[in-house]
Amino acid sequence: MTSILEFDDVVKSYGSGQTEVRALRGVTLDVADSEFVAVMGPSGCGKSTLLHLAGALETPSAGSIRVGGRELAGMGAADRSELRRNDVGYVFQRLNLIPSLTAIENVMLPLELAGGSYRNARGMALDALAAVGLDVRLDRYPDDFSGGQQQRIAIARAIVGERRLLLADEPTGSLDTASGDEVIELLAALPREHGTAVVLVTHEPRFASWADRFVFLRDGRIVDETVATSGAAR
Repeated sequence: MTSILEFDDVVKSYGSGQTEVRALRGVTLDVADSEFVAVMGPSGCGKSTLLHLAGALETPSAGSIRVGGRELAGMGAADRSELRRNDVGYVFQRLNLIPSLTAIENVMLPLELAGGSYRNARGMALDALAAVGLDVRLDRYPDDFSGGQQQRIAIARAIVGERRLLLADEPTGSLDTASGDEVIELLAALPREHGTAVVLVTHEPRFASWADRFVFLRDGRIVDETVATSGAAR
């Protein structure tokens, strides 16, 4: 099976000299196509930094990162933006939906920014929203939806088109228990139903139990990896 995401001895530092902080220290990690990987560890261990690097939101201090076989180090700002529009979706704890756009307009946005036609963008957005279980009231604004429904809209925006990798940073953090469970179940279905690889950062072992593999970070290093027992949470 091919890898959609590859980290090779990646280091990420902030500051310099006596104020230098190493968020990641020699991380090597492969995520296969259609794999669901959960990243766990204490606060400040480098989990969010790992996702920021994978999504080309930041650049590593050393080492190599490839997404779909493409080396991120040689990409300029325009190429990184194109990668995020076409190949990598991001779901945040804070939903980051645009309140002045309707649900379907939020999902259409990355396609329109990429130069797609309105008709094609709307059709693909409808497909993405249907995939996350939303097919009504799509011309209403985010505030008209519950927190769980808003996160479904954010996930639809992250997978719209043909994106092969979804990065989710504590996506249940602002949701109640029932809504959080629904969102994780939805994320877990993406690899097997749509072929989308998912990397989930979470503090919740019960959410991580849906994953194919758990990766544990501590002090910027991967200290353990565990392959999930088949059908563990299903």
